[in-house]
Amino acid sequence: MTHFDFSVYLVTDTRLCGGPAGVLDTVRRAVAGGVTAVQVRDPLASTRELVELSRAVLGVLRGSGVPLIVNDRADVALAVGADGLHVGQRDLDPVSARRLIGPTMHLGLSVSTPGDLTAASDLPVGTLDLLGVGPIRDTPSKVDASPAMGFDGLARICRDSPLPCVGIGGLQLEDVTALKSAGAVGMAVISAICGRPDPEAATRELVSAWASTSEPA
Repeated sequence: MTHFDFSVYLVTDTRLCGGPAGVLDTVRRAVAGGVTAVQVRDPLASTRELVELSRAVLGVLRGSGVPLIVNDRADVALAVGADGLHVGQRDLDPVSARRLIGPTMHLGLSVSTPGDLTAASDLPVGTLDLLGVGPIRDTPSKVDASPAMGFDGLARICRDSPLPCVGIGGLQLEDVTALKSAGAVGMAVISAICGRPDPEAATRELVSAWASTSEPA
């Protein structure tokens, strides 16, 4: 399996970005700012719209070395030749997803509770590559999300997880130290980049903060 850098992981929000064209502009600026991974997420888009958006984002990322991850939709990830897929607890189960996408494509899973972690840990070795852990804070980006777990909840899951974890859910620049202290390998962000007046500068600040913050002793 391919291993990517998820330290600053942009999850797109079409509404916050002002539409599909805004998503492409945001991704372009985030790449210029040093973003390390991009996930396309648009639960309101039709299959065709999501394919078109994902393919366009892939075009923006081409040559940058930044991977494209598609949220929820294995069919779309395969159709556009994405680098990975991310699924949630209510989406296609990880074993079926792995069977569909093959052994080399990246596969991430959202977890929110110790029970979710236990189930993920019990999956066959090689099924998953990464856990998205949260929400750390309540966020309007996902109205059906589980209750916020805070950084203590993140730390417990990171401690017990056999897989690398990224935090997600209302995260901003000032959270980098707490994320690293909890054991996360990265931060998945939406509003910290999407909808910002200068997505490139916002991304650069996140990347700089992550790189300059010491790992916990």
